[in-house]
Amino acid sequence: MSLDPIPLDALTSSRSTIAESIHEELRRAILELRLQPGTKISEAEIARRLGVSRQPVREAFARLGRSGYLRIQPQRATEVVRISTREVMNAHFIREALEVATARRAALESPPGMAERLGACLARQEAAQEADDRTSFQREDDAFHFAIAKEAGCGFAWRLIDEQKAQMDRVRFLSLAFGQPAALSDHRAIVAALRTGDPDAAEAAMRGHLARIVGVVERLRQDFAHYFQDSDA
Repeated sequence: MSLDPIPLDALTSSRSTIAESIHEELRRAILELRLQPGTKISEAEIARRLGVSRQPVREAFARLGRSGYLRIQPQRATEVVRISTREVMNAHFIREALEVATARRAALESPPGMAERLGACLARQEAAQEADDRTSFQREDDAFHFAIAKEAGCGFAWRLIDEQKAQMDRVRFLSLAFGQPAALSDHRAIVAALRTGDPDAAEAAMRGHLARIVGVVERLRQDFAHYFQDSDA
């Protein structure tokens, strides 16, 4: 397991700041499969690795448990939750409903400079792809979708989506081994549709892009069966 020590400036800040830093580091480690599904972890071990006390680790664990990344059971080891196909598809349902609506509204609103701002997002994602920097690629992927919500005046919708997609994010990260070109191509198609101001085209482009998750899950369940919950087979 690879975890980075918490920066000194965080350690000299408040306990809540330390807990936030720990939460983000653990969330990234789980998302990027450095902490793999099914891994058992302890507060004491994580505190030792990060060079912090156990209390902020406990707070970070509790938050990750609420988000669906960790299973915390009294008197038993805390475990990184295996990927639930059911939860991934539940998140897809919510994400499709909200993002198709935001794409449609963005096309109808067509704020000045929207295409250029989204184009800048694409340029950063292209650079991440060229560098095969999957962490940056996924970060820019999220930034692109958030940007569309903001252009539509619906930034709040992305916050709702982000709260629901813990299971989906690990699937997305795994898929970047083969899925970066398709994702980027889809994003270009979405921008092209938004540029025309045609809400039906924008809706179709977004819906088609998000629908890829179904095939991705099936492929990953075959390649990484040990990462998924057996109950969803």
